[in-house]
Amino acid sequence: MKLVRTIISILLLLFFADIARYFVYPDVGKLAEENPVKSAFMESREAEWKRDGLDEKKIHQKWVLLRNVSPNLIKAVLIAEDDKFWKHEGFDYQAIQRSIEKDIAAKKFKMGGSTISQQLAKNLYLSSSKNPVRKIKEAILTWRIEKKLSKRRILELYVNVVEWGDGIFGIDQAARHYYGVSPARLTAQQASKLASILPNPIKYSPTGSSLYVRNRSRIIYSIMRKRGIFVPDYKEVMTVTPDTIPVDSVVVGVPEYLIDQSLSADSTSGNTYENKGALPAGKDEGVSETPTGNQKP
Repeated sequence: MKLVRTIISILLLLFFADIARYFVYPDVGKLAEENPVKSAFMESREAEWKRDGLDEKKIHQKWVLLRNVSPNLIKAVLIAEDDKFWKHEGFDYQAIQRSIEKDIAAKKFKMGGSTISQQLAKNLYLSSSKNPVRKIKEAILTWRIEKKLSKRRILELYVNVVEWGDGIFGIDQAARHYYGVSPARLTAQQASKLASILPNPIKYSPTGSSLYVRNRSRIIYSIMRKRGIFVPDYKEVMTVTPDTIPVDSVVVGVPEYLIDQSLSADSTSGNTYENKGALPAGKDEGVSETPTGNQKP
C-alpha cells in the first residue's frame, strides 16, 4: 500500500511539474526580437505527412513584416477571429463561458472561444489536442505572451505562423498562392475570404465555391464596411497605403451592435444565424466541420 501511495505521489509530482515548467519555459520574451523558424504545429504537420508517406510535401512560409501586410487583411482577421483583441489581456471570458456552456450541453470537451493570443501560444509551442491539460499549458503561455509582447507583435507573429491551407503557413505565401499578389496588395474582399477559412483552412479555400466561405466572408466584408471609430492602437498597425478599393473605417474589436446590424442587414432567408454578437462558425459558435490546427479548441 505504501508503494502504491509513493508511485501516485511521484506521478502527481511529475504531472504538476510538467505544467509548472511552462511558467518559465520556453523563453517567450525572445519573440519580441526573433522570428520563430518553425512552430510546433508545423512540425506536427510534417510528422503527419511522414506517417502518410508524403515525404515530398513541404512547409511553404516566408516571413513578412506587419507593415507590409494590407490593412484589409488585419481588419478582416481581427473581425473574424478576435473582435476584442485590443481590449482583452489574452482571454475572452465571455467567449470561454459560451464555449463551456456548449460543451456541457453537448457532453463533450471542446473549449472554444480562443483569442489570437491563445491560438499563437498553441501553434508555436503545443499540440492541437483538446484535453484540459493542454488548455492549462496554453493559458500559462498566453498570459506570458501578453505580458512580454506588444499587441502589434502578437499580430505580426500570428499572421506569419497561422495555417492558411495545406502546407501554406503565413500570409505572404497565402496571398501569393491564392491571389498571386503580395500581402500588401490584398483587397478587402480577398482579405475577408482569407479570414473566413481560418477555422478550417484544409477543408476550405478562399477561392473555392463553398457556401460557408461565401456567407462568412460576406459578413466579415460587411462589418469591414461599417463606419466606426479607430481605436488608438490601430494607428500603429496601419502603416501601409490602402489599396485602390475604398474601405470605410472600421472599429477594431468590433462592438456587438455592429455585428448585429450587419447580420440583420445582410442575412437572407435560409441563411440566418443564431447567437448574434459573434460571427457564425468563426468563434466556434455552431461549427460542425472537422477541426484543424487553426480551429479554436
